[in-house]
Amino acid sequence: MKLSLEQKSIPYLTTQFAQAGKVVFISIRPKRGELPQTVQEVYAIEGIGLEGDHYASKGGKRQVTLIQAEHIKAVASMIGQAEVDPLLLRRNIVVEGINLQALKGKKFRIGNAVLEHTGDCHPCSRMEENLGNGGYNAMRGHGGITARILFSGLISLDDALSPMEQPQEFPSPTQHSATDRGLQP
Repeated sequence: MKLSLEQKSIPYLTTQFAQAGKVVFISIRPKRGELPQTVQEVYAIEGIGLEGDHYASKGGKRQVTLIQAEHIKAVASMIGQAEVDPLLLRRNIVVEGINLQALKGKKFRIGNAVLEHTGDCHPCSRMEENLGNGGYNAMRGHGGITARILFSGLISLDDALSPMEQPQEFPSPTQHSATDRGLQP
């Protein structure tokens, strides 16, 4: 596939996804310190969080936590296990088939809800307790993302996760050359 000059720009490339992601696991934690509970669906409440989750409160950037199924497999490999139970990772939603880090600065739809990427979900000391020696370090760089809920809606297993931004007009690389930015070509 031959790309046009516009299609080679980073702003354009960051809007391109091979496929939507898919929700493969959902959990909520009704109380602090407890293991999460697996659910088939959950209602995402705008500006609050997931119904029934102890993190649900007005405001905040960590209303929902998401992790990639592919990263859970990598973590399992790094701690010498065949698999890791997603409940031990304490994330709300596990998705497969999409790079969550590529959602940085983007809004995305899961089921009927609209969320916005707010940051990385870094591991805590609980990962060492839950996964054993080296669990914290295995999770570094693989902890997923945090998001806030922009529009309420139901999120269910097998729902698609789709970025909302559509390709727009982007400046071509020649419009902002290296010399325009004071760099030597």
